[in-house]
Amino acid sequence: MKRTQERPLPGGRMNPLTALLVGAVLTGSGMLYLTFIVNMLSGFVISLIVVSYLFLYTPLKRKTSLCTFIGAVPGALPPVVGWVAARGALTGEAWVLFTILFLWQIPHSLAIAYIYREDYANAGFRLLPVIHPDGTSTCRQIVVNCVALLGIGLLPTLYNIAGSVYFFTALLAGVAFLAVGIYLARTRSVKAARYLLYASLLYLPLVFVTMALNKI
Repeated sequence: MKRTQERPLPGGRMNPLTALLVGAVLTGSGMLYLTFIVNMLSGFVISLIVVSYLFLYTPLKRKTSLCTFIGAVPGALPPVVGWVAARGALTGEAWVLFTILFLWQIPHSLAIAYIYREDYANAGFRLLPVIHPDGTSTCRQIVVNCVALLGIGLLPTLYNIAGSVYFFTALLAGVAFLAVGIYLARTRSVKAARYLLYASLLYLPLVFVTMALNKI
């Protein structure tokens, strides 16, 4: 795939065995550290990330378009790891952070898949823009998840994770993100999908940096 051809493994700068060993060492050491040095719960969550990503999401990319939603689970769990590592408990706040990351990943991932749908099709990946190339299902999922993200993105203020500055930042960012998603739904163009991808890359750091700076 053109999108990934310059990465170390497909680019030939790293052989498969080295990649496997490096990945195993880094993953294993992280799991052991969190389990035995931090706490068992954080070790369990990181193990769930590894198992679901490697043994569910990765093989399912060639089987079903639901892989995007399945892959969003391990993609949304890292802040949960951080939360339980710091607090030692899985509370409602952790699930709010998880849900924000989960919902954000759907328009982000589908925008990428829409832009590179021909490459994904040639690689045998059954993503939504591949199996429904007219874009109707893809755009529906994008808009629905942007709407949900707009609402869920405000919850950190209600859970006393962040203050009013965060609330209005998340509100404006969520409205802008949704507007770009609607633009893609109306035009069904690669150009609009790129705008959505850029919007997703701006949204996430903006709301999380603001959340960190505007702690209650």
